[in-house]
Amino acid sequence: MQKFKRKVFYLGGFDPRGVRFYHQLYRDQAARYTALTGEAVAVSARRAGPANSAIWTVTNASAGVETDYEYLRWEDLIGKVWIRHPFTLAWRAARAYAGHARLMQFGRMRKLRRGPVITILYPPILAVLIPLLLALVPALLLSLLLPFWASALVGIGISAFFSGRILDKLVVSWLLRFMTYHGALAADGPGDELNARLDQFAARIAAELDGDWDEIQLVTHSAGTILGMSLLRRILALRGGALPDHFVMVGMGQVVPVIGLRRDAGWYHADLKALADQPFRYVDISSPPDGAAYYNVNPLRLVADQFAARVDMLSPRFHLFYLAENYHGGWSNKYEAHFDYLRVGDRLSPLDFVSLTAGRRTVDEAVAAFRTIP
Repeated sequence: MQKFKRKVFYLGGFDPRGVRFYHQLYRDQAARYTALTGEAVAVSARRAGPANSAIWTVTNASAGVETDYEYLRWEDLIGKVWIRHPFTLAWRAARAYAGHARLMQFGRMRKLRRGPVITILYPPILAVLIPLLLALVPALLLSLLLPFWASALVGIGISAFFSGRILDKLVVSWLLRFMTYHGALAADGPGDELNARLDQFAARIAAELDGDWDEIQLVTHSAGTILGMSLLRRILALRGGALPDHFVMVGMGQVVPVIGLRRDAGWYHADLKALADQPFRYVDISSPPDGAAYYNVNPLRLVADQFAARVDMLSPRFHLFYLAENYHGGWSNKYEAHFDYLRVGDRLSPLDFVSLTAGRRTVDEAVAAFRTIP
C-alpha cells in the first residue's frame, strides 16, 4: 500500500492550557479511534517546531497514513492577557460589554444565529444575578434570627464561597474573558506580538505548501477560526494568491462574527474582503447546539455577496455519534460541547477530528462520505 502523507497545521482557540493539553487530548482520542476501527494509530512525543510550534507524528500503519501534525502556539500570548483576578475581570468585562453594546451588530447577528447572541449576553447578567441572589436570600432569611449586619455578612460569605464555582460551571468566567479580549482585538487589531506570530505562521505554512504531501490541512478551532482568516490572507499574499489543490482550510466551532460584526473592526473586514476574491477550499464544521458557534454562517458572506472559494458548511450532527448519556447537551455542558469537534464519539463519524487527520480519506472524501449518512 502506498503511503498517504498528510501535513496538518492546527490553530486553536483562546485557551491558555496550550500544547501539553492538546497533545494529550489528541493521544486520548486516537486511542478511542483505534478502539472503534481496529486501525493502529500511534502518536509520537511532541518536539519543538521551527515557527513557535510543536510537532508530533501520527502514524496509522493499518491505513498506510503518516501525518505530520504541527500545533501553532500562541498560548504564551493568551497568558499575557488572561485576566485572573475576579474584580479586574468584572471591571474590564463591563467596559468591554459597553463597547460591544455600541459597536456590535446584534440585530444582524441575531438573524444569522440566535444561540450565540444568548451565549454572548448571558455571562454579564449571570455574573451580577448569581452573586446577588446568593448573598440576598440567605441574608433575608437569617435576618429573622440575627441582627441585620450579621445576616448580611453571612450572606456575603456564602456568595463569595459559592458564586465563583457556579459561574465557572456555567462558563461565565471564560466567556467574560473571551468577550473582553475580542472586544480589544476588534478595536485595536492584533498588536505587534500577535501580528509577528501570524506572519511567522504564514511563512511556515507557505513554505510547506511545496512539500511532498498528499494533503495539507489548516485546521482552526473556536477563536482560532477568527485568526485563521487573517492567517490565510497572509499565506495567499506570500503565494501570489495561488494555493495548491491539495490544500484545505477546516474551521471547527467557527466564531468569526464575534469580530466580523463589530463596526470598528475595519482591519478584519479588509482581511475577509481580500479572501472573498481568492479561490481556496474551506470546510466549516459547526454544531447548531453549540451556543458559541455560528452554524451555517459563511464568514465570507459577512462582507461580500459573492466569493471565489469552494465552501462546504456542515453540522457534525454529534447526536448521531454519541450515546445519550455521553452527549454534551444543556447549559452546564456548553464548554465541553465546544470541544467535541476535537473528540471521537461513541460511533465513528467521517468528520471526527482523528478521522480527518489520521484516516485514509481526504477532507473532500470525508465530506462526501458524511453527506451519505441519513
